[in-house]
Amino acid sequence: MSESKTTDFGYRKVPEEAKADLVGEVFDSVAGRYDVMNDLMSLGVHRLWKRVTVNEARLRPGERVMDLAGGTGDLAERMAPIVGPGGRVVLVDINESMLRRGRDRLLDRGITGTVAFVIADAQRLPFEDDTFDCVTMAFGLRNVTDKEMAVRSVFRVLRPGGRLLVLEFSTPRAPGLAPLYDLYSFTVLPVLGRMVAGDSDSYRYLAESIRMHPDQDALQTMMECAGFEQCRYLNLSGGIVAVHKGFKL
Repeated sequence: MSESKTTDFGYRKVPEEAKADLVGEVFDSVAGRYDVMNDLMSLGVHRLWKRVTVNEARLRPGERVMDLAGGTGDLAERMAPIVGPGGRVVLVDINESMLRRGRDRLLDRGITGTVAFVIADAQRLPFEDDTFDCVTMAFGLRNVTDKEMAVRSVFRVLRPGGRLLVLEFSTPRAPGLAPLYDLYSFTVLPVLGRMVAGDSDSYRYLAESIRMHPDQDALQTMMECAGFEQCRYLNLSGGIVAVHKGFKL
C-alpha cells in the first residue's frame, strides 16, 4: 500500500488529506475575532491592501465576480456596490464558520441581493466553465492543500478576458525588513492571538504558513503554468504582501 502524500501545515508535514481539517480547525477557532485580529495585526493596513486589490480588479457594473476564500467578506463588501444590482458577487469559502460570519456582517451593513454565499473547496469549484469576469482571493491561497490545483480551478471558471487577483503575504524585499518582520510574526502575533482570540497556536500557524508560501516570482510562475497571461505583481509594504494579477485570454 503506497504511503500518503504529505504537505505543509505551517512548519509541520501532514498527510494531504488531513490539511483541510486542520486548517478548518484554525478558522473555526479564530472566526469570531478574525476582523479584530486583522486590524490589530496589521495596524489597520490590511484595509489599504484590500482597497488596492479591488482597484486593480478594474470591475465594471454588471460583472460577475467571485470572492474566493472570502471569509468575513471584506472584498465582497467593497465589490458589491461597484458591480451594482445588475452584477453579482459570489462569496466562496470552505469554512462554514467564516462564511456565516461574512454573511452576517454583510447583512448588518445592508448588502443584500447582490451577494451570494457558497461553501466550496477552491480546488474543486462547483461552477460551470467560463462563469466569472473576475476572481479575487485575499489571504487564502496559502491555506489551500494543492495551490496549483486551485489556480487551475479558477482559470477554468473564468470567462475569456477574465482576470484573477491574488492578495497574499509574500517575501519582504525592502532592505532590513525581513528580520524585523520575523521578530514581529513569531513573538507579537502569538501573544496577540492568546490575548484577543484566546488562541496563540492558530496565529503561530498563520505566521508559519506565510513563510512556507511561494514567493512573488514562484507564485507568478504558478499562475503562468495554469494558463494565465500578462501576469504581474505589485509589492505592498515592502513586499510583506503582494497583489498578483493575471488574465485568461
